[in-house]
Amino acid sequence: MKGATAFRQAEHRDIPAMSRIRLSVAENVLSDPSRVTLQMYEDFLDKSGRGWVAEDDGEVVAFCYADKDNGSIWALFVRPGHEGRGIAKALLGLAVDWLFSLGNARICLSTGANTRADRFYAAQGWRRDPVGATEIAYSLTKPA
Repeated sequence: MKGATAFRQAEHRDIPAMSRIRLSVAENVLSDPSRVTLQMYEDFLDKSGRGWVAEDDGEVVAFCYADKDNGSIWALFVRPGHEGRGIAKALLGLAVDWLFSLGNARICLSTGANTRADRFYAAQGWRRDPVGATEIAYSLTKPA
């Protein structure tokens, strides 16, 4: 029987697991995986933002990164087989709360059109603005 999912701030030791998760997804697949570098993961931990991970039985199964420099969600990915359990919603909540606590009045992100992620952000109440045929911009305004 699986234990409860645990959420915590990401650490450098989590980067290999986060990279494996990012490369394992069936949607929003990177056309060029070399575009997301180890340095990018490190920068979001140390300089540009903050990351969080979800663990099941001590294994990282999902992660989220928030970019403090532009008030955005840089990444939110759940390892296949762990979707539909509220993990992404919980991670997104941690990132959103942190970005709002820094004084951001609005948070943004982009994702592929007509994907699970597209439907997920819409279901969370984010404002959906098509950018083109294949990309959607989302924004969330801090509640009054």
